[in-house]
Amino acid sequence: MNLEEQIKLIVENSGLKLYDIITTKEHDRNIFRVVVTSKDGVNLDKCAEISRLISPLLDIDEPMNGVYNLEVSSPGIERKLKKKEHFIASIGELIKVKNFATKSFKGELLDADNEKITIKTEIGQEEITYDDILSAATYFEW
Repeated sequence: MNLEEQIKLIVENSGLKLYDIITTKEHDRNIFRVVVTSKDGVNLDKCAEISRLISPLLDIDEPMNGVYNLEVSSPGIERKLKKKEHFIASIGELIKVKNFATKSFKGELLDADNEKITIKTEIGQEEITYDDILSAATYFEW
C-alpha cells in the first residue's frame, strides 16, 4: 500500500473523503497538503484530528525528503477540479473550464461521467471530454 492509499484509509476511517494530496513550495517552505472533504463540511477539529493521525505515518514514510510542513484543510468553496470524481461530486455547481485550445467555458455543471462533462453556458450546452480539459475549478458568484 503506497502513502496516498494509507492516507486515504486514515481519512475515510475518520468519516471524511480524501480530495487531493498536494506537494508544493510556498515562501521557500515545502508544503505537504492533505485536502479532505465531507458532505457535512470540514471543521478545524477534524483537520487537527487527521493531522494527528497522519503525522506518525509521515515520520516513517517521509515525503519531500523529510523537510516539509503538513497542512490538512478543506478544498474550499472555489476549488480546482482535477479528477473525474471531483467533477462528479460537483454536479450542479458553477465551474470554469479551459481546454487545450485555450477556449474557456463558464457555467453550471449539468453532468459528469467517466468520459466527459456537460456545462450549461450562456449560449447553450457544451460537452467536453476529460482529455480536452487543461484546467477547471468551481467558482462562486459573490
